[in-house]
Amino acid sequence: MTSSSNKEIESRGATVEAAIATGLQKLGLERDQVKVIVIDEGSRGLLGIGSREAIVYLTVVTAEPEPPAAAATSIVPPAAKTAPPTRDSIPPTATPKQDSRTSRKVSTDEDSDDGMTEEATAESLEAEQDAAVAIISELLEKMRVKGLVKGFLTEPDDLTGQRVNIIDISGDDLGVLIGPRGETLDSLQFLSRLMVAHKLHRRANFVVDVEGFRQRREQALTRLAERMADKARQRGEPIGLEPMSAYERRIIHMTLRDAPDVYTESTGEGKQRRVRIIPKK
Repeated sequence: MTSSSNKEIESRGATVEAAIATGLQKLGLERDQVKVIVIDEGSRGLLGIGSREAIVYLTVVTAEPEPPAAAATSIVPPAAKTAPPTRDSIPPTATPKQDSRTSRKVSTDEDSDDGMTEEATAESLEAEQDAAVAIISELLEKMRVKGLVKGFLTEPDDLTGQRVNIIDISGDDLGVLIGPRGETLDSLQFLSRLMVAHKLHRRANFVVDVEGFRQRREQALTRLAERMADKARQRGEPIGLEPMSAYERRIIHMTLRDAPDVYTESTGEGKQRRVRIIPKK
């Protein structure tokens, strides 16, 4: 077992799963004993050119094993046995389990990289917004793309109560920043998040949008979720959607969170992670 001093490590590999496996081997732990944060999903590049390794952080979440009960009875005074358990003495399994029939994320490890699960103060959100606007403006200048970059905060999320920075880029002929199915926009968001996180020395959770593309995509995904939910009800069996980013998966989860007869869950790893819509029995 790894000592308590080694609670977090960075691990690399050809894929996210390979990086996780390497880290687990170094720690000597099982998958359910760590929390995984995906820093970079890596890329195979084009014909081997421009490839990069996947990078993950593994954080130990299991407590050190407690002494056997038999040994404890021989050395602990009787009065101490009735003392209420401390916060650290409660095993991880004592945490209430989420109802899988809700639209909340089933796995917080992989989906936490959409940044919707971390609380943020007004000051930290303002600092994040200022840094994001400055960095994205500089990136556009270096790319020789003309666009106006502005930031604003969303209203509090009705599911978590949190607010998120939206960094919006407006201008003419900005399709080059969106790409097929928003893939270029997702890459721009990923890169700028890394740069802002490096500058602020903490995770960055803002969303980058171009000319309202994500809003239109959100409306399309909302309609898709409702159609697929109807299909799941009619067939009486789960319906799997196409692989989506964490941001888009969350739209599906939130659209169907109050549905009385279906629930959602995320499955898969990395870029193959997708939402399944499951009818309730």
